[in-house]
Amino acid sequence: MTDSANKTHDRIYATPHAEVADFSFDERVAQVFPDMINRSVPGYATMVHGIGRLTARYAQSGTVLYDLGCSLGAATLAMKQNNSAENCLIVGLDSSKAMVERCQTHVNAFRGNTPVEIRLADILTADYEPCSVVVLNFTLQFIDPDMRYALLERLYQALVPGGILILSEKIRADDATNDALLIDLHHEFKRDNGYSELEISQKRAAIENVMRLNTLPEHIERLQAIGFSHIDNWYRCYNFTSMFAIKGHN
Repeated sequence: MTDSANKTHDRIYATPHAEVADFSFDERVAQVFPDMINRSVPGYATMVHGIGRLTARYAQSGTVLYDLGCSLGAATLAMKQNNSAENCLIVGLDSSKAMVERCQTHVNAFRGNTPVEIRLADILTADYEPCSVVVLNFTLQFIDPDMRYALLERLYQALVPGGILILSEKIRADDATNDALLIDLHHEFKRDNGYSELEISQKRAAIENVMRLNTLPEHIERLQAIGFSHIDNWYRCYNFTSMFAIKGHN
């Protein structure tokens, strides 16, 4: 394996940590993030592809398209490559400086007619312009549960009629047996992708305090309460899902 490959291969939890710190999107994670997420999230590539297709259908001319918690820009790039609506701006927001520094260069390397701006920002306090597509691709799960409704309500208000929110999340099941099975299947997926028992255990310990999961019904009920007219779970693999919520015209 080359030095370059070593730098991009996720081995953050491959050796024992005396104390497993809470997971954060720091420089170490930014360096290996594409490898980490593709080996950790079943169906990730399909979800990103779907985000591009949904953008192609729902982007409206003269609006902003947001990727909130854009990390290295996989969803941003899918939006850029699929959007054909005129006079749009794609804005990616992320609170990780390490991610933002890499994201703009990454997105610029690929073709697409829609301009893209990547900004260092807190999505909870950012100002949102009229938008037709908003993507939260495994972002909401890292937001304080008490702040999720208010954030989604602000995004609903910023969306133009007919606009779409695309929400991808890791979820938990209400039924304990089902939840345990889904967790086991996910861990098998990670083993099949080369993660050791030590890596799986330490990553789980690192993330349990920073990722607070909702059930699928909780997500749907919250979106309904905010006012979205059409909501569905368009993709799911094990305990990873992606939903859409469309704002009505009335």
